[in-house]
Amino acid sequence: MSRVGRKPIIIPDKVKVSVTEHTVSVEGPRGKLSMNFSPNLQMKVENNQVHVNRPIDTRENRSLHGLTRSLLNNMVIGVTHGYEKNLELVGVGYRVEPFKAGIKLQVGFSKPVEFIPPTGIVLKIEGNNKIKVQGIDKYLVGETAASIRNIRTPEPYKGKGIMYTGEHIIRKVGKSGQTK
Repeated sequence: MSRVGRKPIIIPDKVKVSVTEHTVSVEGPRGKLSMNFSPNLQMKVENNQVHVNRPIDTRENRSLHGLTRSLLNNMVIGVTHGYEKNLELVGVGYRVEPFKAGIKLQVGFSKPVEFIPPTGIVLKIEGNNKIKVQGIDKYLVGETAASIRNIRTPEPYKGKGIMYTGEHIIRKVGKSGQTK
């Protein structure tokens, strides 16, 4: 039996969870999320807890048991607290500024790069070189932060680029002069 899958998900006071066939909807103070899950798994809501069970012990059901429980838990955490990823721009002249519904990045290209976030994601700018990506969907927050980072990934020689806050870039030694 999956150790993760056996744990019940505790539902906070302001959160409402509803299960209909293979769809689970979670509604809380920050918004609403819903997701379709495998028809082989059963979900029950009782006593402010959600239990995920697998009636048949096949290989596929075993692999989906813990995953489904983790995804449901992430949904509950998302509608109560939300998720956040922090990015910073490192490099001379690298900066970010608000632009229409998104941001405009100047990261060493000939023209600034415009980035419009997907719906449900909020981009906040701190100073002129820090970006906060916030939202209730953990997957969407991570995907958006990765998309922004891929505009100018940090390079290993000088460490310039867009990186997660606290990320360590492994540096390479540059060319060395000829020795006689």
